[in-house]
Amino acid sequence: MSDLLERLRGRGWRMTAQRRVVAEVLNGDHVHLTADEVHARAADKLPEISRATVYNTLGELVSLGEILEVSTDRRAKRYDPNAHRPHHHLVCARCGAIRDVHPTGNPLTSLPDSERFGFTVEGVEVTYRGVCPSCAAA
Repeated sequence: MSDLLERLRGRGWRMTAQRRVVAEVLNGDHVHLTADEVHARAADKLPEISRATVYNTLGELVSLGEILEVSTDRRAKRYDPNAHRPHHHLVCARCGAIRDVHPTGNPLTSLPDSERFGFTVEGVEVTYRGVCPSCAAA
C-alpha cells in the first residue's frame, strides 16, 4: 500500500483541501493514473478543483520525489505513488493496464562492465510487456 499521505504529512507539506484530495486519489497500490484521470476523480470529491491545480500539484509531487512520472508507451504520462520502493512495471500491450512488479535480483548487477561504456549507472527502469487476463479472455 502506498503511504503517500503519511509521507507528505511527515514532510510538513502544506495540506490544502485541493492537495489532500489529489494525494488521496493517488494513494494505493498499482495506481498509475493520467493527470486527466486524477482530475476527474479529484473533482468527484471536490467539484471546485481546477485542472491547473491538479497539474501543479502533480508537478510539485514529482519534483519532491513523492510520486513518479511514468511513460511506458506513447500514451499520456501516468503518476505512480510507489516512489520509495524500487519496482518495475508490467504493461498490457492492448489496453495499457499497468501493474507494479517486484522481481528478485538487482538489474544493475546484470549489466556487465563492458556494456556500461564508462557510465556510473544510478537507476534502472524495466517495463515488461504482455497481455492482461481481461484482454486475453476477450
